[in-house]
Amino acid sequence: MTKDLLNAASSWVVPLLILGIPTYAYAAKRIRVYESFIEGAKEGFQIGVRIMPYLVAILVAIGMFRASGAMDWMVAILQPVVAWVGFPVEALPSSLMRPLSGSAAFALSSDIFKLYGPDSFVGRLVSVIQGSTETTFYVMAVYFGSIAVRRTRYTLAASLITDLAGIIAAYIICRLLF
Repeated sequence: MTKDLLNAASSWVVPLLILGIPTYAYAAKRIRVYESFIEGAKEGFQIGVRIMPYLVAILVAIGMFRASGAMDWMVAILQPVVAWVGFPVEALPSSLMRPLSGSAAFALSSDIFKLYGPDSFVGRLVSVIQGSTETTFYVMAVYFGSIAVRRTRYTLAASLITDLAGIIAAYIICRLLF
């Protein structure tokens, strides 16, 4: 009974919010909702145009990283180290690609799912890594590009350290749980 009631209520929450928020803004705050929406859309379009060069630059860098064989070279160099600590070598390309591009890392993870299965240790590990790390370079390109920040100071180093911490934590947690 309670579950059916919650299911029925949950299907109405989003439509009520979509209708209720503009109605409240107009009725209680006297905000001209449509005009505010149009101004926000104009500003969003301008931000989209402003960050386009940064996005193109990061996409070209990702393409060059993959096409040049630099990722394969990094995997070959890091392979003995990660194998020594017991980290699956199969998860290394996805882990290296994650700070650059979430979709490219997901494509590499999909290959792992096809080869080993999503319920394998390496499948679970790349899934947890996807969830516990960030697409650092992409996020920096979008957010710093939108406000035209050129000197990022320590952001890149701190972000890459947190990505490494996320990968290590994902490995430890997967070892403990699976």
